[in-house]
Amino acid sequence: MKKLITPLLIVAMVITACSAGNENTTLMTGAERTVEYLPLLRGKRVAVVANQTSMVSKTHLVDTLLSEGVDIRLIFAPEHGFRDLADDGTVITSGSDPVTGIAVISLYSSKKKPVPEDLADIDVVLFDLQDVGTRFYTYLTTMCYVMEACAENGKQFMVFDRPNPNGYYVDGPILDTASYRSFVGIHPIPVVHGMTFGEYAGMVNGEGWLAGGIRCDLKVISCTGYTHATMYRLPVIPSPNLPNMNSVYLYPSLCFSEGTVLSCGRGTGFPFQVLGAPEIPDTGFSFTPQPSFGSSNPKHNGVTCYGIDLRNATADGLVPKPEINLDWIIEMYRAYPDKENFFNGYFDTLAGSSTLREQIISGMSATEIRASWKEGLERFSATREKYLLYD
Repeated sequence: MKKLITPLLIVAMVITACSAGNENTTLMTGAERTVEYLPLLRGKRVAVVANQTSMVSKTHLVDTLLSEGVDIRLIFAPEHGFRDLADDGTVITSGSDPVTGIAVISLYSSKKKPVPEDLADIDVVLFDLQDVGTRFYTYLTTMCYVMEACAENGKQFMVFDRPNPNGYYVDGPILDTASYRSFVGIHPIPVVHGMTFGEYAGMVNGEGWLAGGIRCDLKVISCTGYTHATMYRLPVIPSPNLPNMNSVYLYPSLCFSEGTVLSCGRGTGFPFQVLGAPEIPDTGFSFTPQPSFGSSNPKHNGVTCYGIDLRNATADGLVPKPEINLDWIIEMYRAYPDKENFFNGYFDTLAGSSTLREQIISGMSATEIRASWKEGLERFSATREKYLLYD
């Protein structure tokens, strides 16, 4: 039976991973399993959803496919773009790939979903993006919108699966889809879903979550050598503000700060590895956001922020752990002098309802808040179990 990882096991896993050196050597992503999918693409007109993470060893997937004679007609680009990395939230423009000349259509602009004309001359859409396992990471929503377009237009959707670096646990509040559905959350799932994109696509199909309950013609090229206990180190950064594994492990806990006055370190050399604001009392640690790669206009630009230093969270054993850490955001709320202006409207969008904000304001502890998630997490875990492809 497929099970979630306990806190004791996660410690053992990390020790094993550290002592084993490069544990990724025996693992193959879906994109690397060319023998499995190239025969399926012969004679097909292909579109690809890809970005800088879509690599087959050291060669981009698009370049690999072209070298094998695959007929790529179109490329779809998610947030941050196709080959390059644009700032968070930057509108991605359509154009053409400077390397191959193939047309690139942005799915991070006013258009978030392919239209029928985009797919008119396409037989199969390939999806190959690296996820980090959270509800609010926008590649997940992009995948679901493309699935929906394929289902509506009778096209096959093929996922080249990749490991989830936060795939060893499930945690967080469940999204209230009646009131808080958005591009950073469209399904009734927790913040950390513990699934690969291939598994999640199966769940979307199986649970009838596409518009009108339609089903997509789905094919998943699974990974080999991967389990949900694998502590997978990303070979390519998934987005400009997740520059290392420390930030990837902290992201599920620190992303809530985007809905507050706090900076999470955008505009520094350590995004998603610190928390702070100018009004927080001096803690002995400070940082000053400045325009930089991935953040041209960061929150609190040029102003010194005081707060929490998590740059050594991995080395200090704070992450990876199989749970969201609420203590940091609660500590910052309690330290902030102007509590009425600590949260903004985006917090509820990220949390999936107003409940978490209300719980923090009421003075509930992290333990008490986590207890309120138990029933929803149990329901989701039972659903998730049906669609797991890996132990």
